[in-house]
Parts: sequence; structure tokens; C-alpha cells
Amino acid sequence: MKIYVVGIGPGRYDEMTGRAEKALLESDVIIGYKVYIQLIRDRFSHKEMIESPMRGEEARCDMAVEEALKGRTVSVVCGGDPGVYGMAGLVCGKAGKYEGLQVEVVPGITAACSGAAVLGAPLIHDFAVISLSDLLTPWETIEKRLKAAAETDMVICLYNPASRRRRDHLKRACEIVMKYRSPGAVCGLAVNVGRDGEEGRVMTLGQLAETEADMFTTVFIGNSRTRNIGEKMVTPRGYSDEDIVI
Repeated sequence: MKIYVVGIGPGRYDEMTGRAEKALLESDVIIGYKVYIQLIRDRFSHKEMIESPMRGEEARCDMAVEEALKGRTVSVVCGGDPGVYGMAGLVCGKAGKYEGLQVEVVPGITAACSGAAVLGAPLIHDFAVISLSDLLTPWETIEKRLKAAAETDMVICLYNPASRRRRDHLKRACEIVMKYRSPGAVCGLAVNVGRDGEEGRVMTLGQLAETEADMFTTVFIGNSRTRNIGEKMVTPRGYSDEDIVI
């Protein structure tokens, strides 16, 4: 009895790890959010697949446990990495109630890493990753985390910057950060990473505050030393050659 929790990365097959592919090939059934299932359906069309809509995380985990207890090998797929805003914690919690039910977490490329690669090199020094979704975390808590990261001059990577219900969250986040950083601070958007329409855009913090984003966008707010070098977002770590370039 085994459940794999598999990170499939940004979405393209060539950005999935060999270990992830192996887990999916070993599985009798693959379960996931419908968007992620669609990304892998062609490659694993010979497998039984079960998809569910957004916010169906607990139901997906329950289905995975149910199938695994029948003696089947199950994969629960997640975009990016399953341990970063993913399903790994929920699966481990539910499967832990059953003796002998194994869980193996298979890492994938999270949006912070894939988005950073599109933009250049924004995460070379210390950084914080914060989700702007207040579905499971109160906005007051998100504000405190934004303030703490901004005060310590860390690069900030924002997941889930906006949705149809949360149109103003990115603007509100930028306003908090601008209490500690210049409106001219270098920022970037990575859009549709690993999908059609992939794009990286470098801009200022002031411009970012007036920019629309969606759930397929990852936002990067640079620290006081981040620079725009040839339309690449670059945060130096402190090497002498980096300082010469800047």
C-alpha cells in the first residue's frame, strides 16, 4: 500500500524529474486537480486518472487513501513541488492514521525556482516566499509576514498574487513593502511558466503596484541591491565581479 505525492513542476514534460516520471509509471491510479491532470494526460494516458476541481484537496487525499488501502499504488500529483503550498502535508496527515500505508514525497520544481529562471537571477541571496491567498491564512497574518520580510530587506517571492475574488491583494502587498523600499525597487513577473505564453517582465515596485496578475503569475520583489541588467532581474550575492557588473 503506497501513495506517491508527486510534484510535476511548471507543467512541461521536460521539466518533470525522472523520479516523478518513475513514480507515475509505477502507479495504478493518478489523482489530481483537473488542471494538473490535463498537463500529464497525454504522456500517461494508459493510466487510470481521477480529477477533481479546485478546493477539492481533502477529497483527493481521501480518494488516494481509499485506493491505496485496496492494495493499489497511487500518485497524487501537484503542480510545482508538493511540499511548497502543496498536498504533501495533507496526504501525510491522512495516511498516518493507517498502519502500513506508505507515503513517498517526490519533489518538483516550485514556481519560485522556475519563475526566477525566466527572469534571470532574482533569488541569489536570502529570500522569503509568501502566498497572498487568504483562503487558509488570515490577511492580517499575511500582512505581518510581508512587513517582516520587507523590513529585513529580503527578496520577496509572492505566490497566488490575485484571483477573481482577490483583485487588490497584489496592490495592497506592494503598498506594505513600499513603506520600507523605494518605489523604484526592481521587481519582476513570471507569467505562465512552463506553459504557452511564458513571459518574464522586469519593472519597478511602483509599476508592479498598478499591474494586474493572476494565479498563473509568480511575483518577485527585489531587495535594495537587486538590479535590472539587460532586462534581467539580478540580485548580487556579494562577489567582486558582480559588483563590477553593477
